[in-house]
Parts: sequence; structure tokens; C-alpha cells
Amino acid sequence: MESYTIGQAARLLGVSVDTARRWADAERFPTRREGARRMVDGPDLAAFCVQAAQEAGESEDAPYTSARNAFPGIVTAVKLGTVDAQVEIQAGPHRVVSLLTREAVEELGLEVGAQAVARVKSTSVFIDRV
Repeated sequence: MESYTIGQAARLLGVSVDTARRWADAERFPTRREGARRMVDGPDLAAFCVQAAQEAGESEDAPYTSARNAFPGIVTAVKLGTVDAQVEIQAGPHRVVSLLTREAVEELGLEVGAQAVARVKSTSVFIDRV
């Protein structure tokens, strides 16, 4: 299972490190200490990313922009079939879903809480494991 520092979590959430710290202090997502660093477990961060994006989507001033065609985020769901797979990534306020082969998901080690980048070209979505 992957874990993230508060700084990495902030980047994945699309907020400042101070905002991520305030959210952690307010117990909006669980953290733990690893030496001097506060860490967030991947599945906990993935669940909070989905929640934060839903809350942001309810706001009228939610951003509708992306940086070119790359959507860095966190894997929030993986559904495996016998040959195919569906992977969902929460990238800031964006939910990106890709259909790919089960083999690709396994080779990339994609699981809930893993950091990944969705790359979109035309109507195709590609997933890069970070």
C-alpha cells in the first residue's frame, strides 16, 4: 500500500500544503507519523479525493480547466474482468475513467491509492504509473 506525505497529498488534491495540513488537523482524512513526517495511506487519500471533488463540484465557482492533456491524480477504483479492466482516477476536481487490459493494470501495479497520470488524446485515455 502506498503512503503519501502531506505535500504529496496536497499536490494530488490540488491545494496548498497548508490547506492539506488544516484538513488533516480537522480530521477530514487520517494521518500518521513516520518520524517527523505526517503520512496519509493511499486508500484513505483516494477516498478523501473523491469526497473533496464531489464537494467542489457542488460549488458554483468550481474550476473547469486542465493542464494540457495530463491529469495527475490518485487511483480511486479498479474493476478487473477476465481480460479487461476499468480504472478511475481522481485528478483534482476531475474524475477520469479508462478502460484497458487487465494485463496492463497488473503490470503497472495500479490499485486504489496508487499515484498515476491519465493522459487523454482525442477519445482515448492512457494511464501512466508514477
